[in-house]
Amino acid sequence: MNSMLTKSVLGIAGLAFTGGVFAGPAAAHAAEPVHAAPVAAVQADKPGVDAKALIPHGVQGTQSNIDLNDEQTANAKAIIAATKKAGLPERAAVISIATSLQESKLENLGHLGDKNDHDSLGLFQQRPSSGWGSPEQITDPAYSTTAFLKGLKQVDGWQDMPLTDAAQTVQVSAYPDAYAQWEQQAADLVAQHWNN
Repeated sequence: MNSMLTKSVLGIAGLAFTGGVFAGPAAAHAAEPVHAAPVAAVQADKPGVDAKALIPHGVQGTQSNIDLNDEQTANAKAIIAATKKAGLPERAAVISIATSLQESKLENLGHLGDKNDHDSLGLFQQRPSSGWGSPEQITDPAYSTTAFLKGLKQVDGWQDMPLTDAAQTVQVSAYPDAYAQWEQQAADLVAQHWNN
């Protein structure tokens, strides 16, 4: 097993937060393949998408990529729609999608019994007990994205931060660098779906 995959699996399995949002269940995604991909330029083939604004700092470290099913793609589109509705730029959608890729692999996770990390739910693995909302709210993609974006907007200078720093400030993860590995795939999804 390559070291990036090992770190990813261990990062997902060992996520524990100190306040804020707790990470999702490790067992739910332990068998999913995570493919390390070479860093590539964003393919912004749609007019109006500024590829440089999607990844202004360049990606950090080896990038991971997973194949998305229809539900995961719909959740990425829901994150983009909520970001646009909030009046935020494409970069906010990139940060949000990368965060959700790390937390839930873009799956809207409900309570998974013993496999659950505390009471974490939804795309961002937000916790009702930490004030993110009710279980019904947190498992609504539009609501959970809006809640994440509200936290992001409270971070001074988030627009100028590396993705992993901005995501970590909102999520308060025990593995703050884990978000960086999803930046390329998140940017590609935003470039593909922002103008749909």
